[in-house]
Amino acid sequence: MTEQPEGSTKGDLSLDEGGILQLRWPRGASISEADAENAMDRVNDLCGEDRRPMLVDMATTERVSRGARAVFGRPCQASRIALLGSSPVDKVMANFVLGVSKLPCPTRFFTSRQEAMAWLTLDGGPSA
Repeated sequence: MTEQPEGSTKGDLSLDEGGILQLRWPRGASISEADAENAMDRVNDLCGEDRRPMLVDMATTERVSRGARAVFGRPCQASRIALLGSSPVDKVMANFVLGVSKLPCPTRFFTSRQEAMAWLTLDGGPSA
């Protein structure tokens, strides 16, 4: 697994053996615009010219600021994004982001990691 240095961000970003980006936000994270900018810059740096599917583990994320939602609405090197949560609060937060923001790539919410990974690898693999 390739890891990207964390710096001052709260999210842990890695590229797994299958070519899927994995971004995990820690328990109780409050994601600011700066956190979102940092995470998206790291995604773009790690991907280079390649577009890759991304799993975002947002379980127990406490808050996503309006500025962060705007950042997540910009195109980046993610080809599709699976938002993974575990609670009704996660689902409400994800639906708010999905319903309010015009997202630059296909994005869906899942409570099953297995289903999320299967969806990310649709259409022939990670670079689809």
